[in-house]
Amino acid sequence: MSAIEITFTEAKAEGIIALKGSKSISNRVLMIRALSGTDFVIDNLSDSDDTRILDQQLNSGSDVYDVQHGGTTFRFLTAYLALQPGNQVLTGSERMKQRPIQPLVEALNYLGADIEYLEVTGYPPLLIKSPKSAWKNQVSLPANISSQYISALMMIAPALKDGLNIELTDNVVSEPYIDMTLSVMQDFGIEILRTDNLITIQPQQYKVKNYAVESDWSSAAYYYLIASIVKEADITVKGLYANSIQGDAEIVQIGESFGIVTEYTENQIRILKSGDSSVPDFFEYNFIKTPDLVQTVSVMCAAHGVQGLFSGLQTLKIKETDRIKALKNELCKVQVALIKMPENLSKQSQIEYYLQEGKATFPDGNPVFITYDDHRMAMCLAPLSALHPIVIQHPEVTGKSYPNFWKDLNTLKFSIKACNK
Repeated sequence: MSAIEITFTEAKAEGIIALKGSKSISNRVLMIRALSGTDFVIDNLSDSDDTRILDQQLNSGSDVYDVQHGGTTFRFLTAYLALQPGNQVLTGSERMKQRPIQPLVEALNYLGADIEYLEVTGYPPLLIKSPKSAWKNQVSLPANISSQYISALMMIAPALKDGLNIELTDNVVSEPYIDMTLSVMQDFGIEILRTDNLITIQPQQYKVKNYAVESDWSSAAYYYLIASIVKEADITVKGLYANSIQGDAEIVQIGESFGIVTEYTENQIRILKSGDSSVPDFFEYNFIKTPDLVQTVSVMCAAHGVQGLFSGLQTLKIKETDRIKALKNELCKVQVALIKMPENLSKQSQIEYYLQEGKATFPDGNPVFITYDDHRMAMCLAPLSALHPIVIQHPEVTGKSYPNFWKDLNTLKFSIKACNK
């Protein structure tokens, strides 16, 4: 079994991290390049497995597309292939076959696509045929499941003969990712009108140009977690900017609550914490716009024994794993409890709350953490090694978004060695 033991005995985390491009931005730019039909240079493209697989699939020339674990890749390709002639099969890993796709398929079929389920209705794999009719230009789509459905439709909209009006129903989740799609499309000359719950995109051409992808704030968040746990920190992360289009840049404000200071210089940030920094007794946060930060902030609270009250976690159950269940299981190993609050407390607001209590302790020696085929589980738990040696099983899962994570952790003098646990 693949596993590593991680230890950290330094008083200060200090070093320079050169992050690759944002996976989310990279995947959108790759889709726009494919939709434009014109090649152009993409600088600082993400080296994540998801982006690499998307790039390969877009250039494979095959009629069978296997995206493995890539949820974003699957959803973006569903919309893209719906425009193409011929028959294509779109599939993925066993976990991908458990992740819902029905709202996007129903929207595309209503508009004029011809998509069938090959196994279980509502889930991958899909058989995507040539469009069956002229495309409509109006569709309603539930916005409370995945922003990727909306982004997928937005990106193909300029290529439709009559454009597309997308009406969003229900409460929008992960809205910064919709804003990201809008911003990247605008970078390529697309005019978009958004008013409340309606997105209007007229037929138009992508104006191609070489594009530089900013580095990944989701990955940078793990260094805020490290800074919060160690006694002192001075970590430089390259390729990040104050005015980011990535929602996970919100980690800067969250970090401030835990005594972390962010300094912006040209094309990079410094993450600073002094030995006299304090943390709150209680931290409440709604992650509806930033679900990829949940695990990071949860562990941040656990490391300090900060009581947490979290909401906006509803999309976590359909990620690479059920992240709520996975967090509960692994935090329990260090005496921290994550509990869903009783339904009667959320009836009036219609918001689900989760209470986290306990401080990470290690009465049973070195905990062995399971990663559930989820890159973010591995990366959020690794910084706990600044408190006590830990073991991470299947550390290779970080390749999905951050292949150099363990190498970069070593740069900060974390000791990482293979073990048999």
